[in-house]
Formats: sequence, C-alpha cells, structure tokens
Amino acid sequence: MLKIDAPAKINLALHITGRRADGYHLIESLVVFAKLGDRVSVQQAERDMFRLEGPEAAALSGEDAGNNLVVRARDGLREMARQSGLELPPVEICLEKRLPVASGIGGGSADAAATLKALCALWDYAPDPEALSQLALRLGADVPMCLDGRALIARGIGETLSPVNLGFGLDLVIVNPRVSVSTPAVFSALKERDNAPLPAPEALDDRDGFVKWLEAARNDLQPPAQRMVHEIADCLSALDLVGARLSRMSGSGASCFGIFDSAEMAQAAASSLQQNKPNWFVAATGTRR
Repeated sequence: MLKIDAPAKINLALHITGRRADGYHLIESLVVFAKLGDRVSVQQAERDMFRLEGPEAAALSGEDAGNNLVVRARDGLREMARQSGLELPPVEICLEKRLPVASGIGGGSADAAATLKALCALWDYAPDPEALSQLALRLGADVPMCLDGRALIARGIGETLSPVNLGFGLDLVIVNPRVSVSTPAVFSALKERDNAPLPAPEALDDRDGFVKWLEAARNDLQPPAQRMVHEIADCLSALDLVGARLSRMSGSGASCFGIFDSAEMAQAAASSLQQNKPNWFVAATGTRR
C-alpha cells in the first residue's frame, strides 16, 4: 500500500484583483502548506474501490462517492492515460479524513492532488507535467497549488504558480467553528473585486520581519465571509486572546489561523482553545519547508 500526505493549504494572504469574463475571479495569494493534513492510501485491487475513514470522515459519508474529488482525480488520470493508449488497472483508494470539510484549507483539493501523485507512483505512470497540471485545474482552482505543495504565490485563477523560498517555518494554530461556508456565496458577496495586488514578499529569511510584512496584506474574502458567518469573528478573537501574533481567515473560510512565536506557544494555545471551545476543530501545526 502506498500512502501520500495531503497537507492543509493555508492562505496567509489572499487578494482579489479582478474578475474574468467567464466569472472566475483573479487572485494573488501567498500559500503555505501545513504538516497537518489528510492522507491518501492506494493499492492494486480487483475492482475500483473507495473508502473513507478518519475522525472527519462522517462529514463526507452521505455524499455520492462519484462526486468526491479523489474519485474524480482517479477517473481523470485514467482517462488521460487511455487517450495515450494506456489502460490502467483497478485500484483501492482510502481517504483518511483529518481536516474539516468546506473549511477554506483546501482539504478536498489536497486530497485530489495527493491522489494524482499516489496513482502516478502506483501505476508507474509519468504523464506530461503540463497535462497533469491541466487535469488538476479541471478538478478545481486550488488543486494545482496543492499538487505543487510548497510555499508559493498563486495568481490568475490559481493556476499560475511562483515558488517562495521561505527560510523558516511558521508555528500555527488552525481553528474551525464547525460551520461550512459556501465559496461561491462568499465570492458573490464581495463588494469590491478590483483590489490592490499582493505586495512583493519581504524578509523571507527573517520570521519576525515576514510576519510584520504579512500584517500589511489581507484576505479580501474575510469581510464578506464574516458578514455571513459570525463565528469567524469568534475564531479570530479567540486566537488573539491566546496570544497569536497575527490571526486571519484562510481561503473562503470558515477556518482561521493564528501565527505564534514558537511551537510550544502554539501547542499551549491550542490546548486552551480546545478546552474552552470543545465543539471547534482546533489543531497546532507547523508549516512544511
């Protein structure tokens, strides 16, 4: 059995800079990936199978399996191979769901990206990188960045990726109030769509300087999401109260993150939050280097 991690995607900043004629919004987002995430396992089988397990699996158990991004990634990759004359054998896929769903930290997109990586390895299939990137984009705007899986700036609708060489990791606490937020609804609620672009990142070798720079950036989806879901403001306030240097919503919400000065401080803050908010999803994590 081959296992691949599907790390949570954290939008440290997310600027909405315009809107295309087809309705897709243009973004500039600074993204990092957490050590926390889901896990995808694949192995050969007599027929295609998809299983869900893990602490957050119940939230997906009622969905049509064919709509799951993991299954769509499998089918899309197999069809791409078929077009080049390859018939790829059946597989069993297990998704260990550890991240809350519809939460703004890329769980489904990360799962799809991990599935593509795992199946390429299992099947010993090496598609053209550009074709694989296009398949990822068809699965979802966040899937290409999750396929890349490193600190980066995403532009366009999320498909134009530029790596960012952060010289340090960040110590985070991620919280989610167990409230799902509709990404299309949040985008529809935007009051301004032509906002200032993301400033060029600074202090990439100095964590304190970088966090100070990050304070001047923003998540343009946070105000409309907060108007729709008041619990987001509760999450941000709770993170501030336990000592976060910076708190912000990730993606379209409702997950929020706080940046702390050390892993020990992040863990202590997460323990305090979990005790005070037992119904929330709370986790301390670092970012991948």
